[in-house]
Amino acid sequence: MRSTPAAAAIYPDPCPMLIVERGPKETGVGSWVVEDKHRLLAHYLNASRGAWAKWPERIFIDPFCGPGRIQVRGESITRDGGAVVAWRTLKETAPFTRLLVGDIVEERVQACRQRLLALNAPAVVFPGPALSTVSNMVAVVPNRSLCMAYIDPYNLELLDFEILRTLAKLKNIDLAINFSLMDLHRNVDMELDPTRARFDEAAPGWRNHPTILKASGTSLPGVFFNYWCDLVKGLDFQYSEAMPIVVNDQGSHLYRVVFFSRHGFPNKIWTSVARNPTRSFDF
Repeated sequence: MRSTPAAAAIYPDPCPMLIVERGPKETGVGSWVVEDKHRLLAHYLNASRGAWAKWPERIFIDPFCGPGRIQVRGESITRDGGAVVAWRTLKETAPFTRLLVGDIVEERVQACRQRLLALNAPAVVFPGPALSTVSNMVAVVPNRSLCMAYIDPYNLELLDFEILRTLAKLKNIDLAINFSLMDLHRNVDMELDPTRARFDEAAPGWRNHPTILKASGTSLPGVFFNYWCDLVKGLDFQYSEAMPIVVNDQGSHLYRVVFFSRHGFPNKIWTSVARNPTRSFDF
């Protein structure tokens, strides 16, 4: 594995009898989950901890949280899941005042909650599909809150744009989104078929947009991605030009990690983090 000091520390599982995420084939998740997804999350939070400390309410939102514990393929040990990584990163300097976690499988979200509670984290659970739970999450966010939403769906179909539209109702929120490139590249041509609709909710109106209609087969994924970014930008967000690509062991592109904020400073921090993959930002 690459050096990932902020996310790679291995802590004992606070609830070892509970379910662990081992991927769709139960053989372990890819190493990129730790090396890229969790590293970026931890390094960004660590680098921005001074800003977090200035707010009376600090909210972490994760509607695809899983059980809070993962096992990487080829390893015998288990590691913290994303929400637990987020809690550990800021707990000593600017601890979250609430972690709002959700998953479509109740056993998984309850496992995440138990692991967070065992670490004295103020976790609140929202079982159910993210499209339904985010409205309830937004409703319980106090005034004068700084929020971060970590959006990590398994595929593009689950990245319903209504999720982002709902989160955008929060005034002070940043979005870190793992956008599924593999799903896009494999299926975007087929999704032009009007009888299919897998991507329609992720990027409403995409099939009839002039840039899509003019795109060739090879350029279509990039045009779709740019169209989606512009949709999110239309919710009054700016996005960082630094969009790291997560690859698997064979070098195939899996995700692009995209960061949106309403202010330049968080984007500046994200850009520094994303362009310095081996730096832990302990300053």
